[in-house]
This record gives sequence, structure tokens and C-alpha cells, in this order.
Amino acid sequence: MTKNVRRGVLKSLAATLCLPALAWAQTTAPALPPVKLALIESLSGSFANTGEAVFRNLVWAVERVNQRGGVKTAQGMRALQLDRHDGKGQNEEALAALRSAIDGGARVILQGNSSATAAALIDAIGKHNEREPDKRVVFLNYSAVDPILTNEKCSFWHFRFDAHADMRMAALMQVLKDDRTVQSAYLIGQDYSFGQAVLREAKRQLGVQRPDVQIVGDELHPMGRVKDFLPYAAKIKASGAQAVVTGNWGNDLTLLVKAAREVGYDGKFYTFYGNALGAPAAIADAGVGKVIAVADWLPNVQTPQSEAFYQAFRQRYPKAADDYVHMRMQLMIEALAQGIERAGSAEAVPLARALEQVSVSFAGQTGTMRAADHQFQQPLVVGVMERQGAPGVKFDVEGSGYGFRVVRSVPAAQAELPHACKMARVAGH
Repeated sequence: MTKNVRRGVLKSLAATLCLPALAWAQTTAPALPPVKLALIESLSGSFANTGEAVFRNLVWAVERVNQRGGVKTAQGMRALQLDRHDGKGQNEEALAALRSAIDGGARVILQGNSSATAAALIDAIGKHNEREPDKRVVFLNYSAVDPILTNEKCSFWHFRFDAHADMRMAALMQVLKDDRTVQSAYLIGQDYSFGQAVLREAKRQLGVQRPDVQIVGDELHPMGRVKDFLPYAAKIKASGAQAVVTGNWGNDLTLLVKAAREVGYDGKFYTFYGNALGAPAAIADAGVGKVIAVADWLPNVQTPQSEAFYQAFRQRYPKAADDYVHMRMQLMIEALAQGIERAGSAEAVPLARALEQVSVSFAGQTGTMRAADHQFQQPLVVGVMERQGAPGVKFDVEGSGYGFRVVRSVPAAQAELPHACKMARVAGH
């Protein structure tokens, strides 16, 4: 017993003697401050579900980087810190959030749901970076797909990680051009820059790829303010259209397809975002074989890496309502980590130059930033809605019992389109 007591005392003494050394080590070698990322999204209001879906994806991506130690800079390893700011679906609120984020130390801005907001942020960031060079920021865009953002309005500070609307439309048209059951189409979209761009490109590409298809409707509606789409659905049905082409997203898509089901419309939907956020459950059996969606990736891409990636996401977010994963957002955070490590810094100018050169691979998906216009180049896929368990549909969406079977894979080189960007590059450090 005496020996045991003595041993315990010696252990306690050793631990006590170690305390000053540990404290000294912590004070002389403090952890470096994290690299602050600011998400500016609609986290309340009509499109709160889209903002929360983005946040979950980015949290998961940031966790992965931090679990491997963070990012290596010239000063040492730094963690990534993701902060969220509610833009409330309004440009003015998003610009106020931008100022708050910068004042809070953010040096990387993340946004995507609304091309109009993205355009406002690009303009504001350009002016801020010129006015306050010590607080410059870069802007990573994961969903704002108005083509103008990497063409006439391209910016040295802005990088887009989603395929823009013309690229997505070209992929959809690869399927529609071979669909001889479609002889008439109704075009409908949200009345802002992106929705207008989608309808404009749909008309142009239909004229080139399927001049025999008659456009029987061409309509824009207020974004986020229509609560009852039954009048729109009734017009679509009355037009005799065999297909609807739409870039609608969020509740504007879910409510549209639900109304179409209620009026008994039995045509096809060629969509940019019909693969989740309530749309498959809303249209249900009426959408089997009839809802077509284009994406950078779908859960039923049949590779072992893809399946492992999707199952890992579902383990992280097991609720069916949280089942909306974006491969491009994972690639974006991996590209950011690579860019910071290439630059050795999160300072805006060296980071922007490094981001121009990134090329990333993750879970079997690859992507490369095109330096000329800051448009990320990646493969695209087109899927058609089917019941879970049908051939090629191992996974459903949001517990709906419906998933998307991949019917067309578009390699990055084929998805790439020319640009009209004349970028003013920034000198300095």
C-alpha cells in the first residue's frame, strides 16, 4: 500500500511539474487564427430551404479539411471557419451581410442562390477591394449561373464552380434533341437575370437543335412571390405542350410541379433543378420517366467512389429532409484548400492567382478552373426520374421513393463553351 501511495504521489508531482511547461508551450506557440469563410445566403423566407442545404454541404466540406489538419500556409497550419450570414433573399440585405462579414475578418465570401445577388456582390467586392486593399476578399460562387457573370461581368475576384446556364442547357438539349415524342414546349421561368437567361438560351438552342419543336408558351413570373401556381399550370396544360423547360429552383419549382400534377398535366419537365428540394415528392408517380434534370453529379452515378461519397454524406446527415448533396460544393472547398496551400496564404491577390490554376479530384469527380474567365470546367450528367429500385436507381431523393437514373454523361471537354470575358487582372500582393 505504501508503494502504491508513493507511486501516486510521484505521478501527481510529475503532472504538476509538467503544467508550467505545457502552459509555456501554449503561450509561445499559439494556434494560428482560422481562415474565415462567410456564407451569404437566404437562411429565412421563401428560399430558406435552399440556403440551409448549402450550409450543410459546406459544413461537411470544411469539416473534412479541418479533420486532416486544416490548410498549410507559410506561417503554419490554419483551420477553416465557416460563418453564416442571412441575406434574406434581398440584394440590400446581402450587401449588408457582406460588410458585416468583412468587418468580422472574413476573407473568402461564398454565395450562389441568385444570380442577381451574385452580380451585386461582384460589383461591391470589386469596389471594396480597390478601396480597402488590406481587407480584400475573394468570392466563390457555387450556384449563380447567369452566363454574364463569367463573360461580360467577369471579375478577377470572382470564381464560379457551377456550370453556367448555357452549359446546363446544352447538356439538357443533348437529351431533348433525341426525344421525338416532344413536338411542342412551354418555357417558364423566374423573372430575373438567371430566369431570363435560361429562357433566352432555351429558345436559341431549340432553334438550332430542334427547329421542329413549336414553342407554345414563353412566360416569366415573379421570383419567390407566387404561392399558387395553379393558373400557370392550367395555361401549360391548355397549351398542349408536350414538355416544359424551366430553370426554376427552390419553392418556385416545387410549387410549379405540384400544381402541374394537380391539374393533370402529363408532359415532361426539362429542368435545371428538378432532382431535389421537394420536387420529386411533389410530382410523385406523374414524374416517372418525365422529369429530366441536369447536374454536375447525381447520387446514382454508378461508380464505387460516387456511391461511397453519397453514403458518407447520408451518414453525416441521416434525416431524409437533409438529403441534398452537391459534389461541386465539395470540389469548391477542396479547390480553396489547394489554392491557399499553393499561395501559402489566404490573402486575396495571391489566393486569386492560385485559384486560377487549381485542378481537383474528389470521389471520382474532377474539375479545373479556367483562368481566362474563372469558370470551373467539370463533367455534367442528365438524369430522368424513376422509382427507387428500378435499374440504375439504387438511391432515392429525400426519402421520396424516387431517384434519378443517369441517361447522359457529358465530359468536361464537351460541356465547355467559349467565353467573352475581358478580365482586368490585379497587380500587387
